[in-house]
Amino acid sequence: FFAETAEFQKIVGSLIELVDQLAKAAESEKMKAIGARNLLKSIAKQREAQEQQLQALIAEKKMQLERYRIEYETLCKIEADQNEFIDQFIFQK
Repeated sequence: FFAETAEFQKIVGSLIELVDQLAKAAESEKMKAIGARNLLKSIAKQREAQEQQLQALIAEKKMQLERYRIEYETLCKIEADQNEFIDQFIFQK
Protein backbone atom coordinates (compact mmCIF):
# COMPACT_ATOMS: atom_id res chain seq x y z
CA PHE A 1 0.00 0.00 0.00
CA PHE A 2 2.82 2.37 0.93
CA ALA A 3 4.54 1.74 -2.42
CA GLU A 4 1.33 2.39 -4.31
CA THR A 5 0.77 5.61 -2.36
CA ALA A 6 4.33 6.73 -3.07
CA GLU A 7 3.85 5.91 -6.76
CA PHE A 8 0.54 7.82 -6.78
CA GLN A 9 2.19 10.84 -5.14
CA LYS A 10 4.99 10.66 -7.66
CA ILE A 11 2.48 10.60 -10.56
CA VAL A 12 0.43 13.42 -9.02
CA GLY A 13 3.62 15.44 -8.42
CA SER A 14 4.69 15.07 -12.05
CA LEU A 15 1.14 15.92 -13.16
CA ILE A 16 1.16 19.07 -11.01
CA GLU A 17 4.57 20.00 -12.38
CA LEU A 18 3.31 19.52 -15.95
CA VAL A 19 0.19 21.59 -15.26
CA ASP A 20 2.36 24.33 -13.74
CA GLN A 21 4.55 24.36 -16.84
CA LEU A 22 1.49 24.56 -19.07
CA ALA A 23 0.07 27.40 -16.94
CA LYS A 24 3.34 29.33 -17.23
CA ALA A 25 3.40 28.78 -20.99
CA ALA A 26 -0.23 29.89 -21.27
CA GLU A 27 0.48 32.99 -19.16
CA SER A 28 3.50 33.80 -21.31
CA GLU A 29 1.42 33.53 -24.51
CA LYS A 30 -1.32 35.60 -22.91
CA MET A 31 1.18 38.36 -22.12
CA LYS A 32 2.53 38.22 -25.68
CA ALA A 33 -1.01 38.55 -27.04
CA ILE A 34 -1.74 41.51 -24.74
CA GLY A 35 1.51 43.15 -25.83
CA ALA A 36 0.67 42.62 -29.51
CA ARG A 37 -2.84 44.02 -29.00
CA ASN A 38 -1.46 47.09 -27.23
CA LEU A 39 1.06 47.59 -30.02
CA LEU A 40 -1.70 47.43 -32.63
CA LYS A 41 -3.76 49.97 -30.68
CA SER A 42 -0.74 52.24 -30.48
CA ILE A 43 -0.08 51.93 -34.20
CA ALA A 44 -3.75 52.63 -34.95
CA LYS A 45 -3.66 55.77 -32.80
CA GLN A 46 -0.46 56.92 -34.50
CA ARG A 47 -2.03 56.42 -37.93
CA GLU A 48 -5.14 58.30 -36.86
CA ALA A 49 -3.03 61.21 -35.61
CA GLN A 50 -1.00 61.16 -38.82
CA GLU A 51 -4.19 61.15 -40.89
CA GLN A 52 -5.50 64.16 -38.97
CA GLN A 53 -2.23 65.99 -39.55
CA LEU A 54 -2.39 65.22 -43.27
CA GLN A 55 -6.02 66.35 -43.45
CA ALA A 56 -5.06 69.63 -41.78
CA LEU A 57 -2.17 70.04 -44.23
CA ILE A 58 -4.50 69.37 -47.17
CA ALA A 59 -6.94 71.99 -45.90
CA GLU A 60 -4.10 74.48 -45.48
CA LYS A 61 -2.81 73.80 -48.99
CA LYS A 62 -6.32 74.18 -50.43
CA MET A 63 -6.65 77.58 -48.78
CA GLN A 64 -3.22 78.57 -50.10
CA LEU A 65 -4.22 77.41 -53.58
CA GLU A 66 -7.40 79.50 -53.42
CA ARG A 67 -5.37 82.57 -52.35
CA TYR A 68 -2.97 82.02 -55.25
CA ARG A 69 -5.86 81.57 -57.67
CA ILE A 70 -7.43 84.87 -56.56
CA GLU A 71 -4.05 86.61 -56.73
CA TYR A 72 -3.49 85.21 -60.25
CA GLU A 73 -6.90 86.42 -61.42
CA THR A 74 -6.20 89.85 -59.94
CA LEU A 75 -2.82 90.03 -61.65
CA CYS A 76 -4.37 88.95 -64.96
CA LYS A 77 -6.91 91.73 -64.64
CA ILE A 78 -4.18 94.26 -63.81
CA GLU A 79 -2.16 93.04 -66.80
CA ALA A 80 -5.19 93.42 -69.08
CA ASP A 81 -5.81 96.95 -67.76
CA GLN A 82 -2.18 97.89 -68.27
CA ASN A 83 -2.14 96.44 -71.78
CA GLU A 84 -5.30 98.38 -72.56
CA PHE A 85 -3.70 101.56 -71.21
CA ILE A 86 -0.56 100.95 -73.29
CA ASP A 87 -2.65 100.34 -76.42
CA GLN A 88 -4.60 103.56 -75.83
CA PHE A 89 -1.39 105.49 -75.19
CA ILE A 90 0.15 104.18 -78.42
CA PHE A 91 -2.94 105.02 -80.49
CA GLN A 92 -3.01 108.58 -79.12
CA LYS A 93 0.43 109.32 -80.53
